[in-house]
Amino acid sequence: MSELDEERAEQHVQNACFKKGPPRLVGVESEWLVQDHRDAGAPISSHRLNAAVSAVEIPGALPQGSKFTREPGGQVELSSLPAPSLARCIEAMAADLATLRQAAESAGLVLTGRGLDPIREPARVLQHPRYQAMESFFDREGPWGRIMMRCTASVQINLDCGDDTGEVSGYRHRWELAHRIGPVLVAAFANSPLRNGRPTGWLSTRQAVWAHMDPKRTRQPRYHTDPGTAWMRYALEADVMCIPGDDHESWLAPPDLSFRDWLRGVSGLRPPTVSDLDYHLSTLFPPVRPRGWLELRMTDAQDGDNWIVPVVLAATLLNNPRAADAAWAATDPLCRDVHPFPSDDVWERAARIGLADPELAKAARACFAAADNALADPGVPVVLRQALAHFAERYSERGRSPAHDELDALQHV
Repeated sequence: MSELDEERAEQHVQNACFKKGPPRLVGVESEWLVQDHRDAGAPISSHRLNAAVSAVEIPGALPQGSKFTREPGGQVELSSLPAPSLARCIEAMAADLATLRQAAESAGLVLTGRGLDPIREPARVLQHPRYQAMESFFDREGPWGRIMMRCTASVQINLDCGDDTGEVSGYRHRWELAHRIGPVLVAAFANSPLRNGRPTGWLSTRQAVWAHMDPKRTRQPRYHTDPGTAWMRYALEADVMCIPGDDHESWLAPPDLSFRDWLRGVSGLRPPTVSDLDYHLSTLFPPVRPRGWLELRMTDAQDGDNWIVPVVLAATLLNNPRAADAAWAATDPLCRDVHPFPSDDVWERAARIGLADPELAKAARACFAAADNALADPGVPVVLRQALAHFAERYSERGRSPAHDELDALQHV
C-alpha cells in the first residue's frame, strides 16, 4: 500500500466521500437494543445472543439482502441495500426486520427501539481490537464513549450526495439541508429520556452522550461553501483513534495525534496509507457523515414500526424539490449565524427539551406538513403518508416525541 502525503490525502477524502450524481438511492440502518422478553433489565449473555441470531447470519437468510452486524453492547443492526426508491427501501427493510424479529422472539428475546438503554449498563461483548482501542480512546474524556458503544441505538438514513449543480438536487444544497433539518429530527424523534430507570433531564440522552464526546469527531464540521473542503479539514484535524494491525495486538494510537500530524511524520510510527485514511474516516461520527453518500446519524431508534417515519421524513425533505424548499424556509430561524447551519446550541436544545422549544416546534410542524404534501403525489404508496400523518398527529403536532411516552409511563409505575 502506497504512502500518503497531505495533498493526496486531501484529494482522497474529497473524492471518496462526495460521489456526485442525480439523487436517486435511499438506504436505512436500523439499530436495536436486545432485551429479554419477560425481564427488560436482565443481562443477555453472548451465548444466548449468538444462538438467537445465528440463523440470520447464514448467507441468504435475510430475504432482501440487508447486512446484519452486532454492536459492542449486544445491540444488533440491519443495513439495507441501496434502493431505487423510498418505498422500495421501506419494503425491503421491513421484510428483513421481520426475519430478524422472528429469530429473536424464538429465543425469548425482543428487539427494542430506544435511543439509549433505559435500564441496563451492558458489558462490552465484542472484543475486537477496534472496539478495545475505541473504548480506551474515549475513556480519556470520561464515561461517554462507553455509554455510546454499549447502550445506544439509532435509525440512520442514507441518501445520495447529489449532483454538481446549484439546484436543490446539488450536493452543496443537500449537505446544508441535511444539517438544517438535523435538530428537527433530534427533537421530533427523541426517544431516550431515561438512564438506569430515571429521567436524565434530556429527551434525547443519546444525543447528549454524543455531545459530551470528542467534539473533533462528533460535532458538525465548521461551515465552508464547499462541503468537500469542510469535510477534508474536519477529517484530517480529528485525532487518530485506531491504527489497524494484527488482531492480537493493540490498535490504540498515540494520544493527541491528528491524522494531519501523522501525515507530516511521527518518530517511531510508520507513515499512513490510503487504507489507514479510509479506516480513520470510519471512526468519525458527526450528525451527517459523507461516505460517498450522506449518512444522517442523529435520530434515536424508534420502537415498533416507527423507524419508518424518520426515513420517510428525511428522504422526502431532501429528495422532493417542493419539500426541500419548504424545509429550507422552515429551518431559517434555526440558523442565525453567518452560515446556514444550526449552532451547537440549537442541537442541544433539540436534545434537551425537544419540541417544547417554540422554534423547533414550528420548524417540525412545517417539515412534516411539507413532507405530507409531497407524499400526496401520484404513485407514492399511501401507507407511507399514513405512517407520517399518524406520527405527526400523535407527537409533533402536540409538541411531543416518543420520549414523553416513556416519561408518562414512569409516572404511573
